[in-house]
Amino acid sequence: MFSNPYLGLVFRICGSASLAKQRRPVMMKDILPDDVLIRGGFPGHAKIVSDVAANTAGTKIYLPAQSYMPAQDVHLLNNPCDKNLSPWYQVTAAEKMVTPEYLFTTNDLKKW
Repeated sequence: MFSNPYLGLVFRICGSASLAKQRRPVMMKDILPDDVLIRGGFPGHAKIVSDVAANTAGTKIYLPAQSYMPAQDVHLLNNPCDKNLSPWYQVTAAEKMVTPEYLFTTNDLKKW
């Protein structure tokens, strides 16, 4: 299937399940670009935080992006809970983040 045996091995054994175990948890209030919302499993899924912004009052918003395997069509997500803020998501004290296809918890935010 793969012309490069090493990449074939990597693609078979590395995925959301192993990545979720290897990354360090981060609190939502400390979210930064390149953090990952990841739900490990078979199947699992991950969304990368592509940007973060804050206003002078300290309110933060973040912009998640995703792709599928292979990662060749990265796209931003709609925010199904706040059409006025979409595609941005606001950092809140809520323990769950609702995205169009997946539900994440604050425990799913990880740092590289």
